[in-house]
Amino acid sequence: MIENIEETKVQSLGEAKIPSPLKRRENFVSDDQGVLVDASLGNMQHALERGTVSPWLETAGPREKIYFDPSKLRCAIVTCGGLCPGLNDIIRSIVLELYYGYGVRNIYGIRYGLQGFIPKYNHDIMELTPDAVGNILELGGSILGSSRGPQDIDEIVDSLERMNIGILFMVGGDGTLKAATLVAETILERGLKISVVGIPKTIDNDIYMVARSFGFETAIDVAAEAIKGAHNESKGYPNGIGLIKLMGRHSGYIAATATLAQQDVNFALIPEVDFDLDGPQGLLAALAERLAHRGHAVIVVAEGAGQKYFKDDKEELDESGNIRLKDIGIFLKNRIVAYFKEKGVSVSLKYIDPSYMIRSLPANANDHVFCSFLGRDAVHAGMAGKTNVLIGYWNYTYVLLPMGLSAGKRKQVEPHGKLWNSVMEATGQGRLRNDQE
Repeated sequence: MIENIEETKVQSLGEAKIPSPLKRRENFVSDDQGVLVDASLGNMQHALERGTVSPWLETAGPREKIYFDPSKLRCAIVTCGGLCPGLNDIIRSIVLELYYGYGVRNIYGIRYGLQGFIPKYNHDIMELTPDAVGNILELGGSILGSSRGPQDIDEIVDSLERMNIGILFMVGGDGTLKAATLVAETILERGLKISVVGIPKTIDNDIYMVARSFGFETAIDVAAEAIKGAHNESKGYPNGIGLIKLMGRHSGYIAATATLAQQDVNFALIPEVDFDLDGPQGLLAALAERLAHRGHAVIVVAEGAGQKYFKDDKEELDESGNIRLKDIGIFLKNRIVAYFKEKGVSVSLKYIDPSYMIRSLPANANDHVFCSFLGRDAVHAGMAGKTNVLIGYWNYTYVLLPMGLSAGKRKQVEPHGKLWNSVMEATGQGRLRNDQE
C-alpha cells in the first residue's frame, strides 16, 4: 500500500487560468478534493479533522479553470495492446466531451497503436468527429485498431510535436502505461506543453491501484455463459467434463468472479494459488472422486495457472517483451484424458476457450456507463493541464493518480481474501495440494 503522500501527487503543465466553458458549474471539483488510499481511515474530511496525514487520490472531474484554449487545441487518441470490450466507448466519450463540452474541433485518432506515430509504418490518422463516432458503441474491437510491441519514444514525441498535439489520450494496459510514462517524461525534458492522460485497459482487472477496469464486467457475462454451456455439455454425457480456459495471465479475477457468477463450477484454478495434478490430494484424484459421486464436472482455469508444469520448456517472449505463456488448457485436457484412459474409465471432455471472442465483443450495459465516466474524466483532466496522469476508480470514486503509481505493478487475487474464500466455498474443491496441513 502507498505510504508516502508525495507518491500520489498529480503533475500539471502549469497554472490553469482559462474559465471553463462547461455550463453545469455545480459539478466542478477542486484539486484538494479526494479520497484516502486507505479506506479504513475513513473519509478525507474526517482525516483532516483528526489531523491525519495519509496518502490520498485527487478526485476526477471538471475544474473551474482550464489550461488549454479549446479554440486552438489539437488532441489525439491512441488504443494499444490487446483488444477489450469498451474501447470504442472510451473513444466515443472522449470525442463527444471534447467536442460538445469544451468546443474542441481538432481531434485525431492514431491508427494501430504506437505504430501510428512512427513514419515508417505509413499509417494514416483518422479525423474524429461526433458523426464518426456516433454509432460505434455496438462495434467490437477498436475503430482505431491496435498493435503490440515497443516503439521509439523520441519518435513518438517528434510526431506529437509535428502534429502540434496538446493532449494525448493513451488507452492501454501495463505496457502502454510504461510507454505513456516515458512519453510524458520525454515531453517534460524537452520543455513541451503536452498533456498525457492514460486510461487503464485490461480485461484481466489487474492494474495496481485501480479497483475496476473496463471490459471486466462484459468478460464475466460471457464467461458465465461459457460455464453454463460447459455444465450442460458435461451433464449430457456419462462422466462428462466441461473444461473452460479463461483470460488471466497473472491474476485470476475473471476465473474467480465468473465461478461465483455461474455456480456450476467444481474446480477453479488461478495463477495466484498453486495446485497439484497428481497424488491423493491433487486435481486428478479429486476429479475422479467427483465423477464417481456425481457423474459430471466443470473446471475453470485461468490462462496463467499451472505454469510450473512447463518449467522445462523453452521460454519465449511476445511482441511486447512479456513471457509467452504455455497453454494450460490444452495441457490439462490431454492430462485428464490420459489419466482416465489409464484407469480404464471412459470420459467425455468438452474443451472451451472463449478468450478471443470475449476480447472482441462490444461492451455490456454496465461497461458502457463505466467507459463514459472514464472517457469524460480523462478529458476534464487533460483540459485542466494534468499530465502523466491515469484515470482510475478507487473507493467508489473516479480519481486521478500518477501513472508511475500503477505502471509496472500488478493487482492480484488474495489467496486468503474474501473473493478466493468464496470460490473455495462455492466449489468445495479443497486445496488440491498434497502437502495438506
